[in-house]
Amino acid sequence: MTQAEELIKDYLDYLEVEKNRSPLTRRSYERCLKKFILISGAKKINDVTEGSIREFRVKLADTPGIKKSTQAYHIIVIRNFLKYLAKRGIASVSADKIELPKVPQRQISVLEYADLERLLSAPKGNDLKSLRDRAILETFFSTGLRISELCSMDRFTNFDRGELTIRGKGEKLRTVYLSERAKKVIKEYLDKRTDADQALFISISKGKNSRVLGRIIPRTIQRLVDYYGKSAGIPNKITPHQLRHQFATDLLMNGADLRSVQELLGHANITTTQIYTHVTNKELREVHDAFHGRRRK
Repeated sequence: MTQAEELIKDYLDYLEVEKNRSPLTRRSYERCLKKFILISGAKKINDVTEGSIREFRVKLADTPGIKKSTQAYHIIVIRNFLKYLAKRGIASVSADKIELPKVPQRQISVLEYADLERLLSAPKGNDLKSLRDRAILETFFSTGLRISELCSMDRFTNFDRGELTIRGKGEKLRTVYLSERAKKVIKEYLDKRTDADQALFISISKGKNSRVLGRIIPRTIQRLVDYYGKSAGIPNKITPHQLRHQFATDLLMNGADLRSVQELLGHANITTTQIYTHVTNKELREVHDAFHGRRRK
């Protein structure tokens, strides 16, 4: 193992053990840093230079299918690695000298309210699967949970309180809230359950003699959200993350402040939450029309 590879391993261990980052984050950082080592050929930490990082950026930019945001993520990972080296007193290129690529502002799309209502009401019937699917959709919209957070929810919780503690990214705890509709459909779903599985949302086998297969996985939820989006007649593909967008924009358009939405979403930085402000800016037109220049009329 080269010096560069050893220091990368130390950094990844530091992320997981001391910074309490998830195994998923560790694997993501590892892929980025290994790609940099492979392309740059760096063996010693002195081989990591402004020039080698610049050449790496050019290679990424020339690679078909790699988005600007993905390119920027690779550079962020390298900068964070360099900051770690500086913290340990290991001589290396300064992270401040590495500029981040400019990424176009992220655009998000949200559903019209009528489309949203059709989506949430799309699962029909009183069988276990339909009740589960209705509960999943309502829980997403009520709480703004990430898909991984929803999958990890446990069944034996006091849902009547309508207040849940969720362990999110970086093992950080936050409180989310269930609407009356969400509480109602979760109760109907749980009343139908006859198994003793700890998971709130379970995978169910197909066929007449359906059985519980254990905790539901993200891929299953992605499929069912897309399926009900099509069933509701929505032309664009619907994802679980879009329901998180719906949650945030619904709060903002009804008067919630950005800091509160940041806390409810579990964003570490408010700049992440600010992607939603352009969606709600259309409300400013109504404010302008209602209040601007009234004395001139």
